Order: sequence, then C-alpha cells, then structure tokens
Amino acid sequence: MCLITFAYDYHPKYKFILAANRDEFYHRRTAAAQWWEDQPNLFGGRDLQAKGTWMGINRNGRFAALTNYRDLANIKSNAKSRGDLPVNFLTGHSKPEAYASIVQREGDIYNGFNLITLDSSMSHVSNYSKEVSTLRPGIYGLSNALLDTPWPKVLSAKERFQSLITSDFVLSDLIEVMQNEELAKDEDLPQTGLDYDREKALSAMFIKTSDYGTCCSTAITIDRNDQVSFLERSYPVGDRKDEENEVEFKIEQFA
Repeated sequence: MCLITFAYDYHPKYKFILAANRDEFYHRRTAAAQWWEDQPNLFGGRDLQAKGTWMGINRNGRFAALTNYRDLANIKSNAKSRGDLPVNFLTGHSKPEAYASIVQREGDIYNGFNLITLDSSMSHVSNYSKEVSTLRPGIYGLSNALLDTPWPKVLSAKERFQSLITSDFVLSDLIEVMQNEELAKDEDLPQTGLDYDREKALSAMFIKTSDYGTCCSTAITIDRNDQVSFLERSYPVGDRKDEENEVEFKIEQFA
C-alpha cells in the first residue's frame, strides 16, 4: 500500500476503520482480495511475484498492512520481500508489539517499509525508525514516509476521511474518499530522490501515470460487535471495468 488513513478505537460504532490506496507498477502481477487457498484463514490481495501481501485480515480479526518507505538512494538488490511481513503476522500468534519488536531487529534485511498490525492492540514499526509505536485511539495517515509524516496527500486523506466518518457512511464512501487526483503544490512536494515530474505525479492521493499508479482501493470496518466488512475495488489497466471483491464475517476467537 502507498496511502492509508485509518481510525483506531476512535469511532463509537467501529473499533477500526480504514481507507487505502495501493500504488504499483502496472506490469506487476497480483491477485485480487480473496481467501487464500494455502492459508484459508487469510483474506487479502496477493503479489504473484513474491507471494506476499500488502494488506490482509484473518478470521480471528488480526490485521496487517504494509507501505514502502521511499528512499531510492538506499535500495538493496538482495533484500528479502517486504510482503512477507504482513503474512507472517496474520498467520502467527504474536501480539502486535511483540511482532513489531522482532521485525525491527530484522529490519536491515528488507528495503524501507512501514508495517501496521492490529489485534487486541495496534502497533506501527519501520526500519527507518528506532521505536516501535503502540498506537493510541485516534486517526492516522501513512504513505511512503513514517506514520503521520505531513505529506500533502496524507493530510488530505486524513481530512477527507475524518469528515466522512463523523456521519453515516458505507464502505463505498470510504473508497470514494481515496479518489482525489489533485497534485501537491511545488513548494509542498516531498524530496524522496525522484525527478520533479515523478514526484509531482506521485503527490496525488490517486495516482495515474503511463506505467505506475493506483491499482486498487480498500475499505475496512470492524465494529464493536466484531463484525468485519472488507471491500476492495481494483482498477485494471486497459479497457476492462473496475472490479470489486467484498467479504463480511464475524471474528472468531482463538481456541
């Protein structure tokens, strides 16, 4: 994922609400959100190249999502796939803080990342930060820098998201929040090692370029009765129409 905004233990009806966009090169093959055949308790999209995921949830309500930390000057050619990080949490039993501590110790074997994990608590970890953060109730934004770094699209996403969830909404409304194609002003552009044209194009919440862009949007709610609703809308390249995958289920507790 490249842009996520979420509310943790903030809303009277929902203990977790999320809206997100995944940005990727169009040629990279992925599978849409579904229950995995080899991990039948895991629901999420799948990277068919490295077999990991950028976001997923399991039947026990464990959730994880990943964004890349953009630092083009320090790319490791032999790095382990970051997509393993959400999968290992979703298929394991460690609490978010314990898992984040393990990930931080092993962080150097990956290129730059952010990982958020949710179970009975919620954590953020990055190999560009020295701390594991246990999140307090609130609204957060995450892109390709550290959590709540005030990039224009992060601020815009949080503002639009917060405005929406103060009233009645449905999952498709959360998806629509993420459709903003407005570009940041030149003076507000982050400096991440990209040339100007690329940096400008990637400053939008919803990205469209000739070879790279927003491939899917995701909306998730978990209410205070442990009901999960998950909607993914993908945007295929070419003339095909948008596609949606949706699931609802009640969280199962570990035996």
